[in-house]
Amino acid sequence: MVAVRVLVMGAGGGGGNSLVRSLRAGDPSLEVVGCHADRFILKQSIADRNHLIQPVHHRAFISSLRRVIEAERIDLLIPESDIHVAAVGRGRRRLPCRVFLPRNPVIAVCQDKLRLTRFLQTRGLPVPATYGLTRGDARDIRRGLRIAGTRPAWCRIRRGSGSAGAIPVRSVASARLWMGYWKEMRGVPARDFTLSEFLPGRDFACQSLWRAGGLVLIKTCERLAYFWGDNNPSGTSSIASLAKTCREPALVDLTIRAVRALDPRASGAFSLDFREDADGAPRITEVNVGRLLTGTPIFDHAGKHNMALTYVRLALEEPVEIRDEYDVADRYYMVRDLDTVPGVFAAEDLFTDIEDARR
Repeated sequence: MVAVRVLVMGAGGGGGNSLVRSLRAGDPSLEVVGCHADRFILKQSIADRNHLIQPVHHRAFISSLRRVIEAERIDLLIPESDIHVAAVGRGRRRLPCRVFLPRNPVIAVCQDKLRLTRFLQTRGLPVPATYGLTRGDARDIRRGLRIAGTRPAWCRIRRGSGSAGAIPVRSVASARLWMGYWKEMRGVPARDFTLSEFLPGRDFACQSLWRAGGLVLIKTCERLAYFWGDNNPSGTSSIASLAKTCREPALVDLTIRAVRALDPRASGAFSLDFREDADGAPRITEVNVGRLLTGTPIFDHAGKHNMALTYVRLALEEPVEIRDEYDVADRYYMVRDLDTVPGVFAAEDLFTDIEDARR
């Protein structure tokens, strides 16, 4: 039997290496090839073989991917970031292998947080009250703060990941200073920012896999602590340093409604972020599509089904028989830190081989 060959983008980075580990844990026979546009990050890759490719914005990006795919006889290309998803989505017809991505219009909506929020709101789904800034002057910001309806309000950039450009603001002055910094130092105009309702409650991720409009597998976790949370102006991040599995059927129901609203024939990975409002009601804050989350180890190493491997099997149109789509593994924790391999532990194992010297 010929081994399946997959090409993982972002190889060598934390998310790329975690994905490689998950794939190998699910099926050791997989041949995993890695690629990256940064030779230094690529040097850290744990894939079987690695290729240096052109950056996403280079005109030869798709051509360089093609060369790797043809040389390695790749069966499936797996994007690792939003920027990869968008670029591969646009160039998918020129790639001689499978990809498992939503339609390009769906990708475009989901990668613009303002468009996504408006789309979901018009379909009756719970989202934070949000205003898209236009000029960034005092009048514009006052209107945004009024629509957001909370103090502080949440000021963030419409596109990107990792909570880039996100900060809570209480006044017109603080919002103007923040956006002014991003315009002066990063070239980000005020029209790329939103002001939205501040959500103080619990933070959840819900990762799901779909094929031809049918939900195949879904898992949920709660983020408890964040990478660089104490150092970020926002005090938070989309990247959890500590997370736990959880049973939240209401989030599953909202995810199903949202994905079917986006595309009744949805295929690929759809991962929703939720944050609870002051009353404990969950609101949808993001929909990441076409890729697995960087925190996917908690979904791959806990529960009955490895999501990364299921993604591959669905992409290759292999039969996947999962009786209960909502796969819950109670009381598992994922612990992550810089320069360490993410660990997934059952709650009862958290203090194994640890002596308590606090008393």
